[in-house]
Amino acid sequence: MKKTIYNLICAVGLAGGLASCSDFLEIEPQDKILLENFWSEKTDVQSAVAGCYEALQADPVIRRMMIWGEFRSDNVTAGAGLNYDQNMENIFKENIKATNGYTTWVDFYNVINRCNTVIKYAPGVAAIDPSYTASELKATLAEVSAIRDLCYFYLIRAFRDVPYVTEAYTDDDQVMDLPATPFDAVLDSIITDLETVKSDAQRKYSEVQPLYQTGRITQDAINAMLCEMYLWKHDYATSIHYADLVIEAKKADAEEEKKENPMAGSSSNNVFNGFPLIAESYSSSSSAFYGNAYNTIFAEGNSSEGIFELTFMDDNSMPHNTAVSAVYGNVEALPGLAAVPEFIGKDVSNGTYKVFANKYDARSYENFIELGSLCGIGKYTKSLMQFNIATSGDNTVMYGIHAKDRHTCNWIVYRLTDIMLLKAEALVQLMADVDTTGVNDDLKQEAFTLVNAVNKRSVCQSPLALKDTLVATSYSTKEQMKELVLLERQRELMFEGKRWFDLVRAARRDGNTKVLTGKVLQKYSSGASIIQNKLTRMDAIYWPYHTDELKVNPNLKQNPAYGTGEEGSYERVE
Repeated sequence: MKKTIYNLICAVGLAGGLASCSDFLEIEPQDKILLENFWSEKTDVQSAVAGCYEALQADPVIRRMMIWGEFRSDNVTAGAGLNYDQNMENIFKENIKATNGYTTWVDFYNVINRCNTVIKYAPGVAAIDPSYTASELKATLAEVSAIRDLCYFYLIRAFRDVPYVTEAYTDDDQVMDLPATPFDAVLDSIITDLETVKSDAQRKYSEVQPLYQTGRITQDAINAMLCEMYLWKHDYATSIHYADLVIEAKKADAEEEKKENPMAGSSSNNVFNGFPLIAESYSSSSSAFYGNAYNTIFAEGNSSEGIFELTFMDDNSMPHNTAVSAVYGNVEALPGLAAVPEFIGKDVSNGTYKVFANKYDARSYENFIELGSLCGIGKYTKSLMQFNIATSGDNTVMYGIHAKDRHTCNWIVYRLTDIMLLKAEALVQLMADVDTTGVNDDLKQEAFTLVNAVNKRSVCQSPLALKDTLVATSYSTKEQMKELVLLERQRELMFEGKRWFDLVRAARRDGNTKVLTGKVLQKYSSGASIIQNKLTRMDAIYWPYHTDELKVNPNLKQNPAYGTGEEGSYERVE
């Protein structure tokens, strides 16, 4: 089934070489005659768009989505085999230097330049090929603009200020040693870009191309991006608006599915506070097995909850998700280069319940693989999952692991519960700091309803007896609601490249790193005071510019938390 989307991805042809580069500032200019000969018909544009997706799915890009979004957070620690990856080991030690290989951004700028190239040349194709209609051109420009904006969104969340360019680099006379554009200016630019093209994007792809709906950019994907971007902009009302567009679209899709296939069963239903979430239970009997949501969302992929995910095929002739295989693990290497801190990974088995409130949270079984002294990452690593939570005695847990050279899990960028929890966060931020008149009641209730729906879906109880495990009266203040939303996002989105960015967003909002530091220090059994000292500075929550970029671009000034950017790492805070 997944082959459908990859028919597009693999039709790269000439487009694969249109914007490849060894360094953002050292991109080889394209031969003008070659470019003019290539951009002559509709299929050339389609191949070039495929090249944008191909570059976005490359191992170095997904690896950085994982590392930038998770590895400095409390979710992840060192796994096995790190003697082969000193750069990653230093990240886990919070010993990040400007020479660290994971501070390079060339692969993201490769995607950006491919998108810019399509934006430059596609209108010319529409002018000479009558089969390439005006509406198709608009949809193309919306699609590649969104991919470009997504790349910039990753870059500013990781580095804060970055060079911002919207022109294709196709001529060696172009100036590329650009200074970094401030975070807020880039954020405003990509928001404006998406607002401009959002209505031109595809809402629905053809039923004969089912994987396109989540494997390519759609209006839902753009609305999801705008929901999160406005949250970073602190425009909470607009963030909620775009979250509602996504949520209502998913509800409409679920209703349409029910009309077309009323016997589809419980794979998509409205029992979770009215939201169409995939049930955990395989059965409606009193002896239900669980893991259905994991298998549908992660093992199979492109589920009804999916919004945008990078899709990989169960076919040996196709590229596989080598980034997840190496970093999170596979059947031959468990754990992978990354593992889970004990306070999270053994939270339920040790009965500490610092993250998961009790043993009935399905995610505590799906996310982890206990391996003696280390706990491996289960999400994305498990190829299937089924378990039963006994009221007493032993639990029954069964799972499979992806093969090393056949790791076919998708990398999910946005899914429905992510947007629900982003909306909950925005609602909480609209609450008054002190609620003396009940003015927060409606906002608090709406936010709690969203969090409770996500949480309730993961409760391992028979559907006939399913009950809430969260109690609204336990979260009466704004601070308590903020912590609830942050914790539920951790439980639901663990290892999906979200946690560090959530903590950075909280730090930017608060103007200090208190919350971030408090969370991160939990995974350090020694040297915590040194880590705390490093992360006290707001500058230090971003990554340094790599030394190679500083050498070729004199207009790029190093993040002050990292000294000169040559051999030093952090400047010590006195």
